[in-house]
Amino acid sequence: MNRTHTCNALRPADAGQTVTLVGWVDTKRDLGGVTFIDLRDREGLTQVVFNPGANQEVAQRLKTESVIEITGKVTARSPETVNPKLGTGAVEVVAATIEVHNVCADLPFPMDDDKADKVNEDLRLEYRFLDLRRPRNIGLLKLRAKAARAIRAELDGQDFLEIETPTLFKSTPEGAREFLVPSRTNPGEFYALTQSPQQYKQMLMVAGVERYYQMARCYRDEDLRADRQPEFTQVDLEMSFIDREDMYKLIEGILKRTWKETLGVDIPTPFPRMSYQEAMDRFGIDKPDTRFAMEIHDLTARFQNSAFKVFHGAANTPGSVVRAINAKGLADLTQGELTNLETIAKSQGAKGLAFIKVEGGEWKSPITKFFSDEEKAALKATLKIADGDIIFFAAAPWEQASNVLGRIRLESAALLKAKGRLSLPTDQYNFLWVIEFPLMLWDEEEKRYLSAHHPFTAPVKEDEPLLATDPAKVRGQHYDIVLNGVELGGGSIRIHNPAVQKRVFEEILKSRRTWWRAALATCSRPLPTAPRPTAASPWASTASWPCSPVAARSATSSPSPRTRTGATSWPTARAPSAPSSCATCASARWKKRRRLKG
Repeated sequence: MNRTHTCNALRPADAGQTVTLVGWVDTKRDLGGVTFIDLRDREGLTQVVFNPGANQEVAQRLKTESVIEITGKVTARSPETVNPKLGTGAVEVVAATIEVHNVCADLPFPMDDDKADKVNEDLRLEYRFLDLRRPRNIGLLKLRAKAARAIRAELDGQDFLEIETPTLFKSTPEGAREFLVPSRTNPGEFYALTQSPQQYKQMLMVAGVERYYQMARCYRDEDLRADRQPEFTQVDLEMSFIDREDMYKLIEGILKRTWKETLGVDIPTPFPRMSYQEAMDRFGIDKPDTRFAMEIHDLTARFQNSAFKVFHGAANTPGSVVRAINAKGLADLTQGELTNLETIAKSQGAKGLAFIKVEGGEWKSPITKFFSDEEKAALKATLKIADGDIIFFAAAPWEQASNVLGRIRLESAALLKAKGRLSLPTDQYNFLWVIEFPLMLWDEEEKRYLSAHHPFTAPVKEDEPLLATDPAKVRGQHYDIVLNGVELGGGSIRIHNPAVQKRVFEEILKSRRTWWRAALATCSRPLPTAPRPTAASPWASTASWPCSPVAARSATSSPSPRTRTGATSWPTARAPSAPSSCATCASARWKKRRRLKG
């Protein structure tokens, strides 16, 4: 083949040139004795004209998606035939020769994006090679590749080293369920596919690498959801000698560059920050979508003397609250929609869902008869109640009430959007740092604490004394980057003090990680500003997020990153055994930790 141009390259300046194009027949039209074919390749479309003759006869017999090669002269289209929707819409190629490389069989579904989207997904997956050929999917793959290049360029420019770590690892009792790989040379023993390069990258920091990243393949045997896949790619990185501010600045720079180079969008930095406590108080979730308000209001003090026993009881019970949201303009929801909201509330532990509809100036609800005029006035002022609104309440322990109203808020927003009453622009990028998560979660069944993030997360400095007295109140130096209600990624500052790490492992988590404590104790590198003889990569930090500027799930359906030669050689031990209860225990612990994730 002697291809001279792609199908999106020709412009009016190329008129008069003889060119050779190769691609798939996208569409075919016969008009006034002339045949027109839109020829498509990965880059776009070019209109090819076949005048009467032998070449036209060949073109007329072609089916869509046949592969052809044409040679012809570029000509400018007449003004009335210019197609402004195409980059090549001002020109066409008059074919002089045509060579058919492959005639397409009958297609199982149309290749038009809008029509193909309506085809059964199983059929599209059966013919995945055709589905991927569609312009929309090709565009997503190109977008992902462009994002990966931008991320690599930013990290390379900041002196990071791209290092590959092993995929086969020792089975561990924390995290999600693992994929186990039998060892051929050690029957009955197994490797586990890595859920993340967590421990490897910490070893790299202790080894003095200082700045590491990779496009890491991760494997988690979890139930499928829109934002959860068993196999995915994440940008994984780790740094030494930094604090949280350094990490925030780095990630913001990466995202700013990625959005600019992939979408042409300038995103403002620095991003706003919100504590976990504030996020749960205001939005009922630790990854809030801040494109719309509908915030949660605390009414506990208002109902301490209420005649309504449910609210009165919660308002006077330590740890319990009375909270509410106003779904403005949603009072006309159907009984089916209301029943669905009640089901959602019950899924979060609520016994039901109390509400008040405001229609025609009347408050409609069985509970309003218990409210005093003062309570009604306070509700109206606090929630800015107007005609057409519906108020949802939760009276329960703080965490449960937050989760209930957080879910109701999201579902109410979806209903308002479906009714055309709420706009959630996809090109509005509300980035947000959520910080200061709880370091520990108490597990009632196991009667011990579990790490909310992972056991290497450093506590907030001023909370460190609470490790010995009240671990539940300790905040961790853990942070998530959130975009429009989607958690793009997260990370944490590491514990670098062996004594603190030992206390977390043995006294609080009732766990032992002797190799990591040994690593901490044997590293004597000082900080640039002051000696820290026991510090292993002082204030090492990490972050990881799916490699996509649009949605967290995009990377999970994209192909693997390029295979590199000369990968780092890691010492390999004998295949570790996987305890039979490991997967079950890991799943249970993971579900408990995910309570933080709404």
